[in-house]
Amino acid sequence: MDKQQILEFLKQKGLDFEIIEHEAVNTVEQAERLCLPHKEAHAKNLFLRDEKKRNYYLLTLKEERQIDLKEFRKEYGTRPLSFASSEDLMRILRILPGSVTPLGLINDEQHIVHFFLDRDFLGGLIAVHPMENTATVFLKAEDLVSLIRENGNDVTLLYGTTENCVLN
Repeated sequence: MDKQQILEFLKQKGLDFEIIEHEAVNTVEQAERLCLPHKEAHAKNLFLRDEKKRNYYLLTLKEERQIDLKEFRKEYGTRPLSFASSEDLMRILRILPGSVTPLGLINDEQHIVHFFLDRDFLGGLIAVHPMENTATVFLKAEDLVSLIRENGNDVTLLYGTTENCVLN
């Protein structure tokens, strides 16, 4: 799905959401300069893979959180992790670098990406790109989790401090 298709998909599902169009942003720092509403909903996304390119992970965290990937690796028993390539991103999620979004999991037809969501989003909104980094969609975090689970991807909730995130 592309941007228009994902917006239609959200409408067809009957989900409440707000969309704000803006200039392209590739980093959290660039997004902060946009002064978007719902600051508590802002997220950052890390698309990772293990060293053998057998397992892929999408981590969606509160934008101010830091994560220690060595601790994450220890906690979840993964092989060494690194950022997935732009080729992996396009092949699996069908999105370009700078547009990483959990909504891209809808394009993960083989359900190979393990999704980890910062538990602190629950009960509120989450801000995600609609497959392009020229807009931001605000929707309920629970609705996002339901969509991803409905698609067939597993969802693990992370809890953490600003130092790191671990499973609660």
